[in-house]
Amino acid sequence: MTTYKGIKGFNIQTVSSDPPAPFTGQVWYNSTSATVKYFAVLSAAWSTGGAMGENRTELGGCGTQTAALGFGGGSPGNATEEYNGTSWTTGGNLTTARDSLGSAGTQTAGLAFGGEPQTAATEEYNGSSWTNGGNLNSPRRLLAGCGTQTAGLAFGGLPGTSNQVATEEYNGSSWTNGGDLNTTRYNLGGAGTQTAGLAIAGKGAADVEEYNGSSWTTVTDLPVGKQKNTGAGLQTAALNFGGEQPGSPGVQGTTQLYDGSSWTASATMNVARSSSGGAGTTSAGLGFGGVDAAGSAPGATEEFTGSGPATLTVGTD
Repeated sequence: MTTYKGIKGFNIQTVSSDPPAPFTGQVWYNSTSATVKYFAVLSAAWSTGGAMGENRTELGGCGTQTAALGFGGGSPGNATEEYNGTSWTTGGNLTTARDSLGSAGTQTAGLAFGGEPQTAATEEYNGSSWTNGGNLNSPRRLLAGCGTQTAGLAFGGLPGTSNQVATEEYNGSSWTNGGDLNTTRYNLGGAGTQTAGLAIAGKGAADVEEYNGSSWTTVTDLPVGKQKNTGAGLQTAALNFGGEQPGSPGVQGTTQLYDGSSWTASATMNVARSSSGGAGTTSAGLGFGGVDAAGSAPGATEEFTGSGPATLTVGTD
């Protein structure tokens, strides 16, 4: 029988807790958890997660990779689902059915606002049901959002047939007007917080803007123009994925990462898609639903793992 010692020339060390500063390639046995582990530097990648219960597009999303919320989109457009890192379960329905809406918050404190049919309605989720909050000042659809349930940010979108630059800030009960975007846009991605927001592309453009709590500043463009793209993460550590490019090749599975000053290309999604929901961070992101290159609305979910050092479990006793 081949042994680790026979291959590497030494035994696996047994420890009661993981080493505080392991080196790349180090292997050990954790006697407390009864697991064999090793330390490696991983490349960024998307992997398949549990499929949504309902196929849908132009939906809202928020939360983390292991505690996400997907809502609206599809038909009838009021369904909510909760993700636990493995599978989706049904949550409470939205009061106002809609797609193309803005979203923010967490799985137990979500925020839904705007959407199609065009509305100013805002709803708050408590982990089981939605209740009405204060209406947006400007009804709109195809907008973006970020932040939390008590400190949300809404920006861009379409009111009627006109492009929208308006920004609104939510305090947990009502919306107030903030500084306008520099570039009119809709079908854009959003990330960050109310005082450090990020508006990503949209309307087939590559423009990116940062919000400081009162005004927007134009920063480094995406490498390529996109619309119907999805954003997640923070202003200084943002994840942007999927979307459409004008003309060919259309629906995208490309991913870009933002560090607060520049964008870099990262791993490509397994299923190219646009108008999907998103959640999480640059190290642990989540994409779900949307429209694929064939024009279908898959319920496929993908989990993003960023590049970097990680402790991995090989097996257990």
